[in-house]
Amino acid sequence: MTETATTTPTTTPTTGPTTGPTTGQSTGHGVGESARRPDGTLKVTGEFAYASDLWLDGMVWGVTLRSPYAAAWIRSIDVGPALKMAGVLAVMTHEDVPGAKFYGLEHKDQPVLAIDEVRFQGEPVALVAADHPETARRAAAAIVVEYEPREAVTDPRKSEHFVRHQPVRRGDTFEAEVVVTGEYEVGMQDQAFLGPESGLAVPAEDGGVDLYIATQWLHVDRDQLAPCLGLPPDKVRLTLSGVGGAFGAREDLSMQVHACMLALRLNRPVKIVYGREESFFGHVHRHPAWMRYEHGATRDGRLVYVKADILLDGGAYCSSSPAVVGNAASLGVGPYEVPNVRVDATGVYTNNPPCGAMRGFGAVQACYAYESQMDRLAEACGLSPIEIRVRNAVSQGSSLITGQVIDTPAPLAEMLRDLEAMPLPAPGPSRDRDLRGLPGGVSQTTHGESVRRGVGYGVGIKNICFSEGFDDYSTARVRAELVGGEPHVTVHTAAAEVGQGLVTIQAQIARTELGIANVTVATADTAVGSAGSSSASRQSYVTGGAVKAACEAVRERFKGLPAAEALAAYGPIEETREYRHRPTYPLDPHTGQGDSHTQLALCVHRAVVDVDVELGLVKVVELAAVQDVGRILNPQALEGQIHGGSAQGLGLALMEEIQIRDGQVLNPSFTDYLIPTILDMPPMTLKILENPDPAAPYGLRGAGEPPTLSSTPAIAAAVRAATGLRLTRVPIRPEDIALFEEQSGKRSGKGVSDGKRA
Repeated sequence: MTETATTTPTTTPTTGPTTGPTTGQSTGHGVGESARRPDGTLKVTGEFAYASDLWLDGMVWGVTLRSPYAAAWIRSIDVGPALKMAGVLAVMTHEDVPGAKFYGLEHKDQPVLAIDEVRFQGEPVALVAADHPETARRAAAAIVVEYEPREAVTDPRKSEHFVRHQPVRRGDTFEAEVVVTGEYEVGMQDQAFLGPESGLAVPAEDGGVDLYIATQWLHVDRDQLAPCLGLPPDKVRLTLSGVGGAFGAREDLSMQVHACMLALRLNRPVKIVYGREESFFGHVHRHPAWMRYEHGATRDGRLVYVKADILLDGGAYCSSSPAVVGNAASLGVGPYEVPNVRVDATGVYTNNPPCGAMRGFGAVQACYAYESQMDRLAEACGLSPIEIRVRNAVSQGSSLITGQVIDTPAPLAEMLRDLEAMPLPAPGPSRDRDLRGLPGGVSQTTHGESVRRGVGYGVGIKNICFSEGFDDYSTARVRAELVGGEPHVTVHTAAAEVGQGLVTIQAQIARTELGIANVTVATADTAVGSAGSSSASRQSYVTGGAVKAACEAVRERFKGLPAAEALAAYGPIEETREYRHRPTYPLDPHTGQGDSHTQLALCVHRAVVDVDVELGLVKVVELAAVQDVGRILNPQALEGQIHGGSAQGLGLALMEEIQIRDGQVLNPSFTDYLIPTILDMPPMTLKILENPDPAAPYGLRGAGEPPTLSSTPAIAAAVRAATGLRLTRVPIRPEDIALFEEQSGKRSGKGVSDGKRA
């Protein structure tokens, strides 16, 4: 099949192609087909304009001065040396914030610029604008700040400041024939998007400001910005610029308010672009976690109870930690039927970098622990990893530990059997093996003598869309008209295209509903109603639902005529619609009971690994996955989401961790913070099921996050199988594997007790 697409570049302050509008002309590709991404060619050829490519004549450059301390009092700030430098146009501190001095997603606890203290290394303290970025950087370094360092709270287990504590209580039986306990830890993972934070603020004639920004959530950015700038919301206008990945890190503000402050002060366009190191300090990360679990079961492996304590380090400010805690609590035992539960999920403040949204959003950390426990339970009961999971798997009609009934298809047992039936990759020859296929590749010092193979499994359950009573909706405006005598459709939403292919999906829906091939998806901005955040795997559901509803309203006005005849007779037709999913409710603060989630998605993984037990190196040989997506809207894009989510899970399992010592980040670069490359990703075998959710548009089920959950414990389990080590922490480091008691042949891990029979 031949596919074609064209792109119309038009974002005002840029030169070169941009994010939109994007037009898929004459493709005819609707829902269910692999429509070509209209931005794909530009991205592959390097012509796509990201936010860091923004440019306007007369613009100046902004730079942020950041704290070198994790915790300190600010005794004085002397900006004089910076102001004396040639080319410096402005220096601003907290005293220059024109409006509210604090912002935040859920609680407004984060200062625009530090006032009398800093609470994490990298906290913004002052701003500089200059006619050249290097001049701005030198000027920022010339600012003299007198700090009085104080003791930093960096161990969350010692913190007395709580973000949220969410218990879940169910049943009263906490004795069983087989009991396994374990303590688990998950390190701090970075979203590691390739496009750093960037934006361009342009002062407007009405006294407001136009901000061109790479973000996930245009309207919530605006709603935080406007009070800090002392402006009404209608004078703060945001337009989405090219986004080079997000994964949750762009939900919070970074440089948005700083660029706008400088632009309004100078009445000139101001651009801010973070370098890679600054990016590590300029956005939130995945919450590191410390977890203790106890699983009790019958002798034949039926779960009787689960106890869990989940501690999440929220860092210096709140961000979205309360919602992350809620997810960790409600999904804390996984997709298993458990009659008795005692879960306590707690988020605390520390002087570590702030943590917030990242793909999986609280469910990832718990999944690693409960899946490790299921493997321990299988061992204690003499069952296979698949069988223990099948015997306890939820299905439609089951209840979560919160009491919420799963009222849509949840064929977990079937998915596990499908995964089990997939052929395993053939082992390589024991002699003369190609070094490129071994752990460490050609750089290793052995020829495979100490390489051992392991197989592991992982299951994850993830909530889709926002939960706990959040007013989760999206708005779409659809206009149909004749252009050059041919029917044409323009779709306008505020939904952020962050690389997931949302622009493509919106056009596919319009083609399907209206039967018009020529569709333009306009640049996302705040000139249309909110679309919410591009997170929680929600945009195809909620924005897709809004586009579908608006298209249906347009089609109704065709009055049964073909599109061309209707538009010739009635002229341009435009309709705007909001779409909301079914209501959700907050968890009870004492019992954790409540229908808190909109939709639930399942993914299961099998990992095959080769481990060099002498060098501590791991190569993932294959990943196989089975996922139920309700309805496939775009097969190729869907496969990409599953591959991408699996890759981030692999990174958490084996290599990705922000190293922090006494509140100081030790590895803020892609030299020292490792992410998977094409050489680390194995071949993947996928089976995608379609069991429609009758409450969702087209029956779809959000698909971007679930693979991130289950790939991590599957890989960790495979490494355990290869080595015999307990391995209770991710990422697994080479020294975790290579340092063991070789002489006696014993291998034992820390933090997990042996399974016991009562």
